Amino acid sequence: MSTITTVLGTDRARRLRAALTVLLATAAAVGAPFYFAPFQVFQLTMVLLYAVALAGLNLLVGFGGQISLGHGAFFAAGAYTAAVMLDRYDTGHPATLPVAAAGCFLLGLGFGVPALRLRGLYLALVTLSSAVFLPPLLKRLEPVTGGSMGLTVEKLQPPTWSGLAEDQWMYFVVLTVTAVALLLARNLLRSRVGRALLAVRDNESAAEVMGVRLSLHKTLAFACSASFAGVAGCLYTWVIGFVSPDSFSFVLSITLLAGLVVGGLGSLYGPLLGAAFMVYVPSVSQDVSEAAPGMVFGLLIIVVMFVAPTGLAGLPNRVLGAVARRLPRATAVPGRTPDADSAPAAEPTSRAVSPPDADPRSQAPSEPSAPLAPAAPAPADAEPVGAPPRTEKE
Repeated sequence: MSTITTVLGTDRARRLRAALTVLLATAAAVGAPFYFAPFQVFQLTMVLLYAVALAGLNLLVGFGGQISLGHGAFFAAGAYTAAVMLDRYDTGHPATLPVAAAGCFLLGLGFGVPALRLRGLYLALVTLSSAVFLPPLLKRLEPVTGGSMGLTVEKLQPPTWSGLAEDQWMYFVVLTVTAVALLLARNLLRSRVGRALLAVRDNESAAEVMGVRLSLHKTLAFACSASFAGVAGCLYTWVIGFVSPDSFSFVLSITLLAGLVVGGLGSLYGPLLGAAFMVYVPSVSQDVSEAAPGMVFGLLIIVVMFVAPTGLAGLPNRVLGAVARRLPRATAVPGRTPDADSAPAAEPTSRAVSPPDADPRSQAPSEPSAPLAPAAPAPADAEPVGAPPRTEKE
């Protein structure tokens, strides 16, 4: 009964901590645009929209076990879908979001077909080719995409009843979409599809034996990941108001993958940390060295990988584990001190200990603790000790 009570108490404490963490994070997120300057609010908005893209990439790489170096292509597809709809058809901003998500979902299904036959570096090269191929294609489709000049669209404007500035309203819109996207990713990973993805990542043969359809779940992983990237691209168009082929080079795909690895693969909080790394580290690198910001950015990635091999999301557990291993043994064994553990055992007080230069003949014999019992008389036919054995004649 006590064990059940302890488990229930631990469960309740864990839920209370989670609820308190969510409450504090919500309060900080809601109050941020009223405290920071407009440019800092813009940076926070970029962190949130990149977190959506990294959440989709985390489904594919962190939980699906497949490598993708072409995620920037899906990001660009979502951004251009929203830009073309706003510029050519004047559909309004809300209508572009579901269209971008659905279009990139279908595009991900098409790219998920090679995942059925390829894996590892071969799959990475195929996805990288899409990121390299897309910018020249966008430049060729000038009547639709605007060519090298790109497209300029109107940003999302705040309604009059809100009383918010443009950067604040955009921040709250992106914050809402990001929260919904992260919640969907969390629920998806806890569903049957998410458990199947984890099984495929750990051991494909064992997953197939257990009845998991590898082709279906690999393709779904690509499609869902591309859909998240399309939503992030659509938000990018809303925030920036301008798209061009040079904004979506293959460097974007590499940066997205690097941000996910730095944030933490297979972690629900890794996308947020990785997105913050993507936004803030380049600006810090620019301040440190205006001549070579890329070099500083690369060195910072190397340092983070040495300090936190599992990503920034796993750094707290790594630090706590290191501290626990270095604590003195007194914390592990209550009531005992390290001096008591390391001190040699004391000699019994009843035994007389003589100094090393004492004469043994001058010492008095110690008295026995109890009188010795008299020895029992030996039988008459007993042989004396040391006598030779008797023979038959004797």
